[in-house]
Amino acid sequence: MKLLSITAQKPHSTGSGVYLTELVKALQRRWVSQAVVSGIYREDVREFETEIRHYPVWFQEDIPYPIVGMSDEMPYPSTRYKDMDEEMTAQFLQGFRRRIFQAVTEFQPDVILCHHLYFLTSLVREWFPQKRIYGFCHNTDLLQLRQTAFQKERILTQIRKLDGIFALHEEQKKEIVGMFGVETEKIQVVGAGYNSHIFYTEGDGPAGGRPEDGKLRLVFAGKISEKKGVKSLLRSLCYLKEEAYPLEVLLAGGAGSEKEYEEIRKLAEEAPYPVRFLGKLPQEELAEVYRKGDVFVLPSFAEGLPLCVIEALACGSRVVMSEFEGVRQWLDTYVRQGDIRYVKLPAQGEQARPEELARFERDLAKQIRESLNHPQKGRADTGEISWDRIAEKVMEAVASQNSAAEPEGEAASADA
Repeated sequence: MKLLSITAQKPHSTGSGVYLTELVKALQRRWVSQAVVSGIYREDVREFETEIRHYPVWFQEDIPYPIVGMSDEMPYPSTRYKDMDEEMTAQFLQGFRRRIFQAVTEFQPDVILCHHLYFLTSLVREWFPQKRIYGFCHNTDLLQLRQTAFQKERILTQIRKLDGIFALHEEQKKEIVGMFGVETEKIQVVGAGYNSHIFYTEGDGPAGGRPEDGKLRLVFAGKISEKKGVKSLLRSLCYLKEEAYPLEVLLAGGAGSEKEYEEIRKLAEEAPYPVRFLGKLPQEELAEVYRKGDVFVLPSFAEGLPLCVIEALACGSRVVMSEFEGVRQWLDTYVRQGDIRYVKLPAQGEQARPEELARFERDLAKQIRESLNHPQKGRADTGEISWDRIAEKVMEAVASQNSAAEPEGEAASADA
């Protein structure tokens, strides 16, 4: 079987990019022939194996503006969908149309896998009505549909026509049904995986080989932004200062907006404990940070199924995180013995009233304190989570339908 994966974003950045890349690698281990279309910059390093054909759409060249992000703040120069006018939309359409038609003509895929239930996926569905096309939901697509009217009716109409949809968890499946009116039978929950060759514990015992230097470390990994809860994390440290912990905070990730990043740097300077900004790290270096950490903290205000939590647990860390519908249930099902503490989110997220946001930050500090004060009894068992298992579920889903015959000349020209 030949599979073509498509994303409008970088395939090696952010959670959805990592998801695509790791899934492609897992499918390659099953000897599946593959190609990838993705948005990328000329200077970006491409990490796909030579056996995988890559059809890059060059932003700032093929499309004369920065990559369009599924979040308003991306960890690289980006454009927001809500800021795109008719000319920019036409440039986006033309740039991807040419490259995708080239990929379909040359590679002749049996199935197309599109990441994000959003604009590009809707275009692919329009362009290839006879192809079998599946979409992956990453949650940011649902947020975009709630927040902006950009091409909304077109997106809703075409996503309903997909042959199938892959969701992260059961709660997200319900959201997809409610938003798009898709039949539940079309949606399969596949979850997320992690790379066990990179993210693992070292040494014996619950500590997993952490440094014995007397320090306690809180770790955050993700976009350094307010939406990811970094400001709340830093403000929550004030509620811990009476404990006089030998504590330091490690923040791994790229900046969202420069303005927010500077505000966060200022908060860090005023914090009662030292805060280190590690920047965006390769996965191998990020795994080392997880292994050095005592508690991984994710105080984000919106998530699909955060890969960073799974990776941190696999590296032997305890976790304190915001509670999201569906995510807790999924973790409870697939991660046995995980030391995870949850914090109830404020109703309006980062836009909540000051008193409600302060409540969230006090609760965050309380759960961090509980985690630091209670030694971990054992390591989390992440054995049931793997990219290979997700690849297996995807292959089972696409193999369950017979290939539809493609009309002659369907993908003959990008200018048709």
